This record gives sequence, C-alpha cells and structure tokens, in this order.
Amino acid sequence: MIRAILQTNTGLDAQLHCMREIIPAIIGAGGVKNRKTEGDHATPSGILPLRRVFYRADRVPSPVCHLPVEPLSPLDGWCDDPDHPDYNRYVSLPHPARHERLWREDHVYDIVVVLGYNDDPVHSGAGSAIFLHLPPDGGRPTEGCIALPEPVLRRLLAAGLGEIDVRPV
Repeated sequence: MIRAILQTNTGLDAQLHCMREIIPAIIGAGGVKNRKTEGDHATPSGILPLRRVFYRADRVPSPVCHLPVEPLSPLDGWCDDPDHPDYNRYVSLPHPARHERLWREDHVYDIVVVLGYNDDPVHSGAGSAIFLHLPPDGGRPTEGCIALPEPVLRRLLAAGLGEIDVRPV
C-alpha cells in the first residue's frame, strides 16, 4: 500500500507528495482543518484511507486498482444531512434526507474515491462526502474534497495508493 502526504503551504496551495513526486492538488475552499464541520468547505486533516471507487462507465474506463470499483448510476447519492441516520453514507435515490447526487453533469465525479473520514463511527455534523475526485472546472477549490487530474489519479490508484495523510501548515 502506498501512502501519500498532502501538505498545504499558504491559503489553498496544496501539494501531494507520493512516489518521489510532488503533485499539485486542489483542496477545499476552507483550507485544511483539524476539526472539520459540515458545510465549512474545509478538507479534514489526518490520515484518510481510500475505501472504494465509483466511476462513470458511460464516460471513462474503469480505474485499475486494488480497491472495490463500481460503476455509478443516476440513482447513486451520498447523504449529507447530519440529522438523518444515513448521514455520511452512500444512499440510493430518491432519498428523503438532504443528499448529494454522485451522477453529475460536470466531470468532477467521473472518477470518485470515497475517503475514510467520519465513517467509523459517524459523528453527526463532523463533515460528510469527503472524496478524492477530478478537479472542478477552472481549478476552483472543492467543497472539502481533494482533487487531482484524471491521469494522475489513475496512475496513483494503479500503483496502490491506500491512504492520504493530510497535514495543515
């Protein structure tokens, strides 16, 4: 298993150090926080294991990796309602609570890796839907996730990336 270290410099300037490479990365608009909360747009600090991968089979080939890989469907979602028992869990749509659709019109979730944050156990309000995914258009910050270009993400997954150690300045 390969571990990457994500370091931030100032503001939203982040670099992923992995396999003797330094790779520019995009993080949340709220920077990196030790105590993330729902809706703060921050990327959580700490060791984030990679759990599983979803991908848009209608757009991209399946990533090659050691993790479970599943194609997305229009009925896939992620609950981000801290008052619901499904908080920070995969859900099938329609779903009664507030949720995020994983099947998106843009390409951000063409490959999306679920990161192990606030999932064992889940704490209401501590943040949800923390993923490793493709960059938003124009290189904008994420909502709290980590974004890498598709070729880089594919290469790291194929090499056995297993966790990301997110370190604030």
